[in-house]
Amino acid sequence: MSDEKKLTTRAADFSAWYNDLVLRAELADYSPVRGCMVIRPDGYGIWERMQRALDDMFKATGHRNAYFPLFIPQSYLQREAQHVEGFAPETAVVTHGGGKLLEEPLVVRPTSETIIYAMFAKWVQSYRDLPLLINQWANVVRWEMRTRLFLRTLEFLWQEGHTAHATHDEAEAEARQMLGVYRQFMESWMAMPVVTGRKTDAERFAGALRTYSCEAMMQDNKALQAGTSHNLGQNFAKVFDLKFQTESGGTDFAWNTSWGASTRLIGGLVMTHGDDNGLRVPPKLAPTEAVVVPIWRTDEEKSRVLGAAHALRTELTGRVRVHIDARDTMKPGAKYYEWELRGVPVRIELGPRDLDKSQAVLVRRDTRVKQPVALDHLAADLEALLITIQDEMLTAARKRREEHSVRGAITYDAFRQLMEGEGAFVYAGWCGDAACEAAIKDDTKATIRVLPDEEFRSPEAPRTCLKCGRPSTSEAVWAKAY
Repeated sequence: MSDEKKLTTRAADFSAWYNDLVLRAELADYSPVRGCMVIRPDGYGIWERMQRALDDMFKATGHRNAYFPLFIPQSYLQREAQHVEGFAPETAVVTHGGGKLLEEPLVVRPTSETIIYAMFAKWVQSYRDLPLLINQWANVVRWEMRTRLFLRTLEFLWQEGHTAHATHDEAEAEARQMLGVYRQFMESWMAMPVVTGRKTDAERFAGALRTYSCEAMMQDNKALQAGTSHNLGQNFAKVFDLKFQTESGGTDFAWNTSWGASTRLIGGLVMTHGDDNGLRVPPKLAPTEAVVVPIWRTDEEKSRVLGAAHALRTELTGRVRVHIDARDTMKPGAKYYEWELRGVPVRIELGPRDLDKSQAVLVRRDTRVKQPVALDHLAADLEALLITIQDEMLTAARKRREEHSVRGAITYDAFRQLMEGEGAFVYAGWCGDAACEAAIKDDTKATIRVLPDEEFRSPEAPRTCLKCGRPSTSEAVWAKAY
């Protein structure tokens, strides 16, 4: 491989490596509109598989898809004070349409709580109409000043779930259930382990009662907020008069939840699994799970090898997503490099000598280990290998996270040095005072990612606050974040 083809290494510049990889692997490209991106077919193929998996999981938990308008009356956002304060700096506003000044400006959807709950108020009359479980796949616009492909762009794709319930406990159970759905997807499909827990008041969603989050560690030891789930209480229901007749004959306001995940998951996949040779895509999300690279020197060999390759593809169809790279304008080595860059989980090398032995050579993208496999058993062996790769990618990512997590007593000076250096997930005590939380953020740029769920907490709870030394009211996971 020539030097000009090599990616920037992660050690040299992680941010440059990420941008270089997203562009070179043709996941996305910069749009003529500043801060926006074009998602290319390979990137969109990953998103399609994410959508299908998540959509199946949503429907399995009783949710149905709907669609709501892109434009929201500005007055709707202004009805909920915390909501408008949280989103006002990020909104894009349409003031003219059809060559005329609009009577009321329209906000381009930054999130849909306001317009969805206004519609819910029309549809819900009685406790018999509840729960109302809705999801929509859509695009949103948030006017970010500093953007990065997939991670933070003016426009991005996502899903947003919105539900209405008769009681607080039902809404709380829904918010927690959907957090669990996200975790299951991220770990089972993305092979990206996450820490779940509750956000602090300073970090919760604008207008929410409580916010829960999935936090993943990237290879630069920063956190990525990968998915959030919110118990919105009755705030939006009261604003939009979302009332219902209770079973006892009285009236009450509905309890709402919302939850979402976006195309930033693709960025998370890149930064969790990519290496200095390119992408490493978990098999479940790979648009192409295996690529056959035929090898030949003569026309006679070409005919023989391609015939075998097409027969192999026919056998694999319906079992494995496979592609044959039959281009005769590139040498095999150049093809190997390209498919490694794109992160296809398995490369199948097939040449005349392999056919003489009735075998092919399987090359794992994650470990780059080669193994000869008999053609008679290739389909079954390949299916088993893909399962192994999926499992081992999760295991490796989880091991890496734990190796870069700090538990137990740590001084504030040591914490500051760690955040100035290589970073980590630091499990430390917090007194519950927002002033300490803000002071640490101002000093180190680290934030409380979550107050972790019980299974992630340290065996021995920290006794004192990381910053002030007062008694700790909870354990917190601190990290720098995207």
